[in-house]
Amino acid sequence: MAILVAVPFELFRVKLKAALVKSGLRKMADDRKNAAGRKPWDEVLIFKALVLQALYNLSDDAMEYQLRDRLSFIRFVGLGLEDAVSNAKTLWLYRKALVKAGAIEGLFHQFDSTRHCCEWQRAQNML
Repeated sequence: MAILVAVPFELFRVKLKAALVKSGLRKMADDRKNAAGRKPWDEVLIFKALVLQALYNLSDDAMEYQLRDRLSFIRFVGLGLEDAVSNAKTLWLYRKALVKAGAIEGLFHQFDSTRHCCEWQRAQNML
């Protein structure tokens, strides 16, 4: 997918992490008492899934299905064939946390701006 080349998703990591901490879905690393329990989903992976969900206008359940079914979706979010896929409830929780933190609109605006900027630069290089 051309979006993976055009948009450096790692730039979103700091804002995503801060929003998830602000909403209470995540704790700061030094606030955790111990490392027991399941590791949280990678915030950039979930954001990529939310981007795909928005681009294809999919429900949470449909997105979960497509992540299990489409090889292109699996590769886009950075998973392998053997990796577990986040379920619909996880997508819902992360989206709700980003909304609660007031960050989702800014993140998607930054994504759109970055994508359009990179597409414009690529078009200029073709001339």
